[in-house]
Amino acid sequence: MSDFFHQISRRKFIVTATASAGAVLLKGCLGNPPEPGGGNAQTQSTAQSVANISPELAPETKAVKLGYIPIVESAPLIIAKEKGFFAKYGMTDVELSKQASWGSARDNVEIGSAGGGIDGGQWQMPMPHLISEGVITKGNQKLPMYVLAQLITHGNGIAIASKWQGQGIDLKLAQAKGIVSQLKSKGSRFKAAHTFPHVNQDFWIRYWLGAGGIDPDQDIDLLPVPSAQTVANMKTGTMDAFSTGDPWPYRIVKDKIGYMAALTADIWKNHPEEYLAMRADWVDKNPKATKAILKGIMEAQQWCDNFDNRQEMTKILAQRQYFNVPEEVLFDPFMGKYDMGEGRIVDDKSMAALYWKDEKGSVSYPYKSHDLWFITESVRWGFLPKDYIVNNAAKARAIIDKVNREDIWKEAAKEAGIPAADIPTNTSRGVEEFFDGVKFDPEKPEEYLKTLKVKKVSV
Repeated sequence: MSDFFHQISRRKFIVTATASAGAVLLKGCLGNPPEPGGGNAQTQSTAQSVANISPELAPETKAVKLGYIPIVESAPLIIAKEKGFFAKYGMTDVELSKQASWGSARDNVEIGSAGGGIDGGQWQMPMPHLISEGVITKGNQKLPMYVLAQLITHGNGIAIASKWQGQGIDLKLAQAKGIVSQLKSKGSRFKAAHTFPHVNQDFWIRYWLGAGGIDPDQDIDLLPVPSAQTVANMKTGTMDAFSTGDPWPYRIVKDKIGYMAALTADIWKNHPEEYLAMRADWVDKNPKATKAILKGIMEAQQWCDNFDNRQEMTKILAQRQYFNVPEEVLFDPFMGKYDMGEGRIVDDKSMAALYWKDEKGSVSYPYKSHDLWFITESVRWGFLPKDYIVNNAAKARAIIDKVNREDIWKEAAKEAGIPAADIPTNTSRGVEEFFDGVKFDPEKPEEYLKTLKVKKVSV
């Protein structure tokens, strides 16, 4: 372990452990919980499917404990359980454990299910890599993890307090730099929040701010704050912006206390979002069970991507034991319909949360090139040392090769009968382009860093 990693304060991560979108749930429609497996007909169908599993594919265990945060990224896990897709492949004892925060999820995966924790589940990136490297674990102990699938693309947004409406704090941040400077000159600062440091939702708001010439570490206060508390802070005028997953940004608009400056689909169309990752020791011990879990999730992702199913998906997710929110804050965004709250209406299914396919191909397949972007952004902001990216990112690529198990995804897809056309043949999705015209070529990560005006690293 390098000195750099030892210098990272464990205390900081413990303090921010409660700063998660899932820490506090909105009060909403409770309704009646859906029957496990989708009802009697589904249960009978599942039982028949389980009976037909060939011995060579039968999982080593039927039990696993998966953690999730109640935002739309977790839908494939919940649907796989509720619609019987896990059970169909022999995983009849899948426990979904709602996590109080991302910090709690990290702590619980360190413990493992044997100690009352979890075996894996839903993760912001690059948490699996940081846990594997011991960057954010207790005592900086390395806990090897495997990334197994991407769960979703899109489904996130940047919400702004209504007091800034009409003043140019929008996607392009036309007047934001002047506003931020004026606040600083008066001894105040623009306050923004994300749900956990150094991961997805931190990166989205940082990229957006940086593209507008605003340094998120020098020009504003950027803090980890539970989303529900952020909503309360917006109501009292003490919070200016936040970045998190649905249903939180859209709830700001519905409650008429703010607007949405951008969807993450605006910032990076078809971007990688959250992932399924598990402890490596569990996967190594249970390779058939791992593939059974993946098959269940793949089938759930295909079910979720059928827009005819999204009314039912909304009803399932809105239930008390899952999201505990009103259905109306989920359904319209699931259909690609966003009232952004500042005169802009989005009505485009390609901008909605997508789970199986998007305009660039597979959503579920975990491209290694996307892992590299997350690590490159970590270097950009000084969260990881520069040596991860030098020499054409040799160190970053070595870690990705250990953590990213796209080979297991492919094996599971083939066993599940996924058409060959839906199984990527390249671990890179190629060059990615952002809303400001910046491009990320995974073959040249240092060149990407050079093009960025706002960054901590010197390239």
